[in-house]
Amino acid sequence: MSLSNHPEPDVIDMDKAHVWHHLTQHQAFDAADPLIMVEGKNMTLTDAKGRSFLDATSGGVWSVNVGYGRARIAQAVADQLTKMCYYAGTGGTVPGALFAAKLIEKMPGLSRVYYSNSGSEANEKGYKMVRQISHMQGGMAGKNKIIYRNRDYHGTTIAALSSSGQNERRAQYGPLVDGFVEFANCCCYRCPFGKEYGSCNIECAQDLERVILEQGPDTVGSVVLEPITAGGGVIPPVPEYFPIIQSICRKYDVLLHIDEVVCGFGRTGAWFGYQHFDVTPDIVTMAKGVASGYAAISCTVTSEAVFGQFKAQPTEPMGYFRDISTFGGCTGGPAAALENLAILEEENLVDNARDTGAYMIAQLEALKDKHAVVGDVRGKGLFGGVELVADRETREPVHESHVMRVAAHCMQQGVLIGRTNRSLDGLNNTICLTPALTATRDDIDAIVSAIDTALAETPMA
Repeated sequence: MSLSNHPEPDVIDMDKAHVWHHLTQHQAFDAADPLIMVEGKNMTLTDAKGRSFLDATSGGVWSVNVGYGRARIAQAVADQLTKMCYYAGTGGTVPGALFAAKLIEKMPGLSRVYYSNSGSEANEKGYKMVRQISHMQGGMAGKNKIIYRNRDYHGTTIAALSSSGQNERRAQYGPLVDGFVEFANCCCYRCPFGKEYGSCNIECAQDLERVILEQGPDTVGSVVLEPITAGGGVIPPVPEYFPIIQSICRKYDVLLHIDEVVCGFGRTGAWFGYQHFDVTPDIVTMAKGVASGYAAISCTVTSEAVFGQFKAQPTEPMGYFRDISTFGGCTGGPAAALENLAILEEENLVDNARDTGAYMIAQLEALKDKHAVVGDVRGKGLFGGVELVADRETREPVHESHVMRVAAHCMQQGVLIGRTNRSLDGLNNTICLTPALTATRDDIDAIVSAIDTALAETPMA
């Protein structure tokens, strides 16, 4: 069946009859059609009804970092798949080796790349490494617990949800996995300790030590953190945060696992989000921006010390990492990732994310002067969040439905924005912006203008 010979209206009918969409209540399609995208060029999308949209979400889930329509990535994937499409990860491939070497050049202190095909899976690999090291060193009584941060998100599988601090995403999927323990978030605007930055002791970071001591340092194997909390509200930590986290980890021999699934590959104006902070992780996971959505690929990157745990006893039959990801062996992923990385370098897109991102945050800050509903603006690089409140004095959040109406108004203007979505009970009140790293100031002006108009014309329910 040729896609080029298939009229779009038929596709809409087929979709409504057969496709189960993500994160969607399908009763809505009894009266309306689903959004079906047909074509993309840079930051502009065209749907099956011929409508055009400026995409401020990089594909809806913050993935298409280099923009749509990159023929050179598609050609690199086609050429590689024609020559050698797949070999299981028990062996190697040319693009797998080449991309791993290029990636490690961007990550001083790390040395090994384990391939799989989604962010959830990449994080699962990290957890399995920690658990297996625990068994090899101390059996079931070893350091097998994993600490995660409130409001962070690490994936959609049961174990990944067990490590995610978003109660609405976890709801109805229990019982969850034992051995995952939560500590406080780092949102200054809604400080869990009632403090003000500048007169606090960075209690949000110190809380990690409290949890380690409560659980027992001999039972804690790792802590997993997003460098900037993403779907939980776009929350960058203060500068002192990560050095405190790392010192606590080193004090208690706890591995530091940084989840770069959203922030990696230039989103924040550095190659990786953690590189804004004085920190050297033991495990780093990544997915979305690795190939900008042109192929499925994720990576679990480790230090040589972590890798070395699985080489220590070559005669021990259980002493190696007994894991496999079937499609981690597909060569399309690293082939796309190599070309994606080349584009990021050649077009200086990481620098553009830093500079144009600073402009974006400044333009969003200006909305505070115009709209009392804007409570807080947060972000780094081309990663911005606007938290909406019903009352600035009390910081009462608006209802999620209000943010939905703002997003719908922007869509009517031809601009697609993101938002926190059924993640945090009572706190799904943040607009999320993740335009492609190719974004210009004109693109940012168009996005902010649409939000400005939507805020002005969307009444409180």
